Amino acid sequence: MSLSAPSPAARLRGLAPDWLRDPKVWRTEVLAGLVVALALIPEAISFSVIAGVDPAVGLFASFTMAVTIAVVGGRRAMISAATGAVALVIAPVNREHGFGYLVATVILAGVLQIVMGALGVARLMRFVPRAVMVGFVNSLAVLIFLAQLPELTHVPWPVYPLLAAGLALMVLLPRITRSVPAPLVSIAALTAVTVAAGIAVPTVGDKGTLPSALPAPGWPDVPFTPDTLATIAPYALAMALVGLMESLMTARLVDELTDTRSSKTRESVGQGIANIVTGFLGGMGGCAMIGQTMINVKVSGARTRLSTFLAGAFLMVLCVVFGPVVSDIPMAALVAVMVMVSFATFDWHSVAPRTLRRMPAGEIAVMAVTVVCVVATHNLAVGVVIGSVTAMAVFARRVARLARVTSVVDPDGSTVVYRVTGELFFASANDLAARFDYAGDPTRVVVDLSAAHVWDASSVAALDAVADRYARRGKHVEITGLNEPSAALHERLSGAATGGH
Repeated sequence: MSLSAPSPAARLRGLAPDWLRDPKVWRTEVLAGLVVALALIPEAISFSVIAGVDPAVGLFASFTMAVTIAVVGGRRAMISAATGAVALVIAPVNREHGFGYLVATVILAGVLQIVMGALGVARLMRFVPRAVMVGFVNSLAVLIFLAQLPELTHVPWPVYPLLAAGLALMVLLPRITRSVPAPLVSIAALTAVTVAAGIAVPTVGDKGTLPSALPAPGWPDVPFTPDTLATIAPYALAMALVGLMESLMTARLVDELTDTRSSKTRESVGQGIANIVTGFLGGMGGCAMIGQTMINVKVSGARTRLSTFLAGAFLMVLCVVFGPVVSDIPMAALVAVMVMVSFATFDWHSVAPRTLRRMPAGEIAVMAVTVVCVVATHNLAVGVVIGSVTAMAVFARRVARLARVTSVVDPDGSTVVYRVTGELFFASANDLAARFDYAGDPTRVVVDLSAAHVWDASSVAALDAVADRYARRGKHVEITGLNEPSAALHERLSGAATGGH
């Protein structure tokens, strides 16, 4: 029986992305991109205010970041746009030196991100513990919720029933059908009601004027001198680090949600390229947006680059072509969407009483420190760094307790054998010297390290100190059982750390 070769058309279908082969996937991606675009508009305008620039600058940045990262990024379906963290970093540049320096900072930050990506900075993500990741997610959910509160204070009373109606639609509609994203239905329904009934509530148009044309490329209006580089370099480095950290943390979260892997190195380089493109088009730069990413991936079910690309494309279409219609969207509808996102993002299992009873106290402390730091500073990068340092300290303290020393004296009394068990590093090696009986031991001492591992110079120095204290009493120390890495480290550093023999 012979098998016929597939036709060229069939082969092309097999190579086509999912959204071209499956109409359901195509519909999901398109609708998800539309929902994200609607949610991006007020966020981008708000971040423009933080950075001290015109609302169009934030909207242009969201457009160019999303469209570019859809092509060059390493994590499918992740949304990158103008963000609050980046706005906070570059706001002083615009305030003190002007818009031209802000654009130059964004471009330089993009170059630095490409360099960092090429150097493998993404590999540092392996050192972020799970407790920090959970704290990152929970703190983000808290920040998303807190960011909605200003839209619910000192507002006309119809805002509250509109908010309740929007939440009810998004909770109940998925039980009936998932063919259309519930957030899109909620936004459309509430907009229709407020416009038809003439209800006076805050709208998207109240946040700022939407752009009426596409951004035009251009060079930053700054002198190309060493002084300019010295001025923008610190801000560009801070922006590059904050942007990469938020982007890589978000990519890792999406990896877990979708049970897929992504290239963190490509994502790092892609963020740099997107910021360079954004800078040359007059945008304020950005990074991954975890809130909008959750709308895209978790709420709307998007999984491909198409949704990311369309989020940016729809954003410009909505602003330039349908600006008057978009301006009429009540803020209550978008607040309802973001409240649902915050509840969906929060890891409720992590704070369940049963989980807290079973979780080690150190893990709970790390998670709590991460949340408190992020919420207090409104900076996800700060919380992740402090949380990771706290986790390292907790780990070092826990491992240090595992190092034990036991001794056995030979029957003839001429030799004592000390057996060291555990990991020897700076935390556990500090009190190693106090575990030996220098005055009472016989003339021959054996330190058996077959059940231990020597990790650093502090441990080698501690072993040298033990041998030196015995030598001053005329006693000989023999160190045995070192595994190959420990023996190599001991041979290289013995005597160097203490300046002794």
